[in-house]
Amino acid sequence: MVFKKIKKGISKAFNKNEQAQEYLEIDLGKELKRSKILVRPFILKDYEDVNNILNTLREGYTIAVIDFKPLKTKDLIELKRAISKIKKTVDALEGSISGFGSNIIIATPEFAEIYKSDKSKLPDKI
Repeated sequence: MVFKKIKKGISKAFNKNEQAQEYLEIDLGKELKRSKILVRPFILKDYEDVNNILNTLREGYTIAVIDFKPLKTKDLIELKRAISKIKKTVDALEGSISGFGSNIIIATPEFAEIYKSDKSKLPDKI
């Protein structure tokens, strides 16, 4: 069936007797293109919340502001795993990540860079 369509298309292209040309109309106005950047807050309550954050960052249009205080009070080991996973993904996306205060992390895709002074580092001790 596919071969018949290809054969028909090729034969029409080489058929010199046929005067009518076929055109394909493309409507470029309906193309959705995101041009705005979204700054979105997230709350890390469980380790599973990391997947939603990472999927949003992979889209490439979102700067994530992540509050990890609920997970910090709940389970430090899970928090370290979550931060490590976010950091690895942001590094793979060639983005930027930094800690603000003692309970907030900012993660950006590659188009944005976070200004880092000596005080704005990821928390070493959680």
